[in-house]
Amino acid sequence: MTSLDDALEQLPKVELHCHIEGTMRPATVLELATANGIALPTTDLDALYHYDSLDGFLTVFWLVQSCLVTRGDWARLAYESVVDAAAHGRVYAETFFTPARHLAAGQHLGDIVAGLVEGIEAAEAETGARCMLIADIDRAYGAGAGAEMVAELVSLRASRTSGIDRVIGIGLDSTELGVDPRSFAPAYRAARDAGLRLTAHQGEDTGPDAIAACVDVLGAERIDHGLSLVQDRALVERFVGERIPLTVCPTSNVVIANRVPDVAHHPFADMRTAGLLATLNTDDPALTDLDLGREYRAVAAAYGWDFDTMVAVSHDGVDGTWLDDDGKRSLHRRIDDAAASLRPASA
Repeated sequence: MTSLDDALEQLPKVELHCHIEGTMRPATVLELATANGIALPTTDLDALYHYDSLDGFLTVFWLVQSCLVTRGDWARLAYESVVDAAAHGRVYAETFFTPARHLAAGQHLGDIVAGLVEGIEAAEAETGARCMLIADIDRAYGAGAGAEMVAELVSLRASRTSGIDRVIGIGLDSTELGVDPRSFAPAYRAARDAGLRLTAHQGEDTGPDAIAACVDVLGAERIDHGLSLVQDRALVERFVGERIPLTVCPTSNVVIANRVPDVAHHPFADMRTAGLLATLNTDDPALTDLDLGREYRAVAAAYGWDFDTMVAVSHDGVDGTWLDDDGKRSLHRRIDDAAASLRPASA
């Protein structure tokens, strides 16, 4: 007899909000740091990912990023990321990478992408899971650096650099406070004109007006986090009517951002009750001791949701992807077929 927890672990799932740097195993951080001469604050793997605030988290995240020096480092990260997620039911992902720090240090975007693609392809061959990439603009580096990254990405696409078609869109991440998302409009316009898809992190530390700006000015097709959206009824109705996806990360908002005390108090349930296309994701799972199976179990337990409700969450993840209609239909069938065999006796 399959328990609800086991069924949710095995249920095919989609992820649209996961930072690949935030999936790095602590042991990999230690090995890459040693190989690349990076000083770590501790070699105690149990303590390496310790933080007690958003600033503390960002310090750890930047430390992880600093360990990615060579194309092989990026390949290892991507391989382990996809393999680890597939072990918990993730079958498709559109995952972020944020290269600003590395580009500023002299790395080349083409080399970073090549390494990521090498690792992803090896993991896909082993697991059958699929993973596409979204190049995130780091707000902290400013609009100029964002425009430069997009220009380089567009140039790589124009030259048909091997593996570049794996990068299907751009995003916007890092600190929200004190940064006007509208300043990134030129970068987003260039990306859209080149056929790239558009998303943006917003509404974790800013109000619904900033979320609206991302949609209206940047042309974002979905919003990452979007917590403050529920404060604006008219905007909620617009998102419902236009079926604009939100990529929500409840555990992350508890552990990293400290926006809510626990998952039970997170607005994810209210978002879905309102009819929003709110998808479920991990954000930075290695840094929060998380995986997608555990996130599904945590949400089900917090809200008392049954198996069918969680299957609906998985289906909505598919609807939020940038796959074509055939790709979406295939994933929907895969979820339904698996759900039929996994259904707990009590469901």
